[in-house]
Amino acid sequence: MGFKEWIIPQDKVFFTLLEKQADLILDAAKLFKKMIYDFDGFNVKVKRMHAIEHEGDDIVHETIHKLHKTFIAPIDHEDISKLASLYDDVLDYIDAVANKIYLFKIKNPDGTIKQFSDIIVRMVEEVNEAFKNIRKMKEEEINKKFEEVHRLENEADDLCDEAIAKLFEERDPIKILIMKDVYEFLESITDKIEDVCLVIQDIVMKNA
Repeated sequence: MGFKEWIIPQDKVFFTLLEKQADLILDAAKLFKKMIYDFDGFNVKVKRMHAIEHEGDDIVHETIHKLHKTFIAPIDHEDISKLASLYDDVLDYIDAVANKIYLFKIKNPDGTIKQFSDIIVRMVEEVNEAFKNIRKMKEEEINKKFEEVHRLENEADDLCDEAIAKLFEERDPIKILIMKDVYEFLESITDKIEDVCLVIQDIVMKNA
């Protein structure tokens, strides 16, 4: 029997909110990838990304508000708050890097940025599935998820290192500064996603 099966109905709202947040972040990751592969209408897509980010903030605020009003929650209040806040950081970072690309006028995102967008979507898909199944996921299942997320995060680390090393072959110092900032910001998104997966793993292990 999974540890979520005993949850009283009114407390299931927390998992509903977390799942809603996960879907929203997956939408943001997919939108970012679409923005990078199809630069047409980037300004419109950036506005849509901002809207998603604001919606994500609303979900976190609602989650924290309900926590303050609920004496007994399905899992530790601290865990719910930490999970919601960390995953909101992922959304904030995706929105921020999309905005950087827009403000820096990077009209032809290179292969490195495209590869990052691929990795981010794949990582978020893994975490999203864990969110969806957190009520019944077993320890060995979340461990497999974490292994894949960790592998992808390592792939992102290598991609960032190689891209920055190659970047310093450029002669334009402004381009070097801009692209280095973008690459490192993208890599930090993958770090944040891995942090979220670690929290989910910890929650599952504590409540198995």
